[in-house]
Amino acid sequence: MQSSFLIPLVKGIDCLSEWTGKLIAWLTLLMVIVTFVIVVMRYVLSIGNVALQESVIYMHSFVFLLGAAYTLKHDGHVRVDIFYRPLSERNKAIINIIGTLFLLIPVAGFIGYISWDYVASSWELKEGSQEAGGLDFRYLLKSALVVMPTLMILQGIAELGRCILVLTGQGHLLEEDVSEHPV
Repeated sequence: MQSSFLIPLVKGIDCLSEWTGKLIAWLTLLMVIVTFVIVVMRYVLSIGNVALQESVIYMHSFVFLLGAAYTLKHDGHVRVDIFYRPLSERNKAIINIIGTLFLLIPVAGFIGYISWDYVASSWELKEGSQEAGGLDFRYLLKSALVVMPTLMILQGIAELGRCILVLTGQGHLLEEDVSEHPV
């Protein structure tokens, strides 16, 4: 009964995290290219460009903020593996439920809550760079402070669903369609 609701929910949120993570990952390549262009412009052509320099900061911020849910989905976050690794799947699920309910969701919710007014006022002002020749889209950068906790909470919900499926003996149902629908 639970699996009829949880499986599509977990898979849907996982798909969103996978899609955003892979999209954001392209920014790392773009960051390298733009940084190379900045270096060549500065040290070979003696030309500076504030907007390009700020764009690297924006991309770097987006990679970390908007890629966090993807990292969580792929279990790439920090944890004390010497205790966690040897546990059974059931005990791992219990620890993940506790961590998600008492750490991930409250902290992400708090970040979203305290960021809301900060981001809203930035949008209201259409805040731009304080540097001459900088980017006029600082409000878009600050929006990631609200998007990140939203994506993290969604992925946390998916992790809770996955753990519930493991605890009810239905965790294997999530793995059945992996080869049929590669992302």
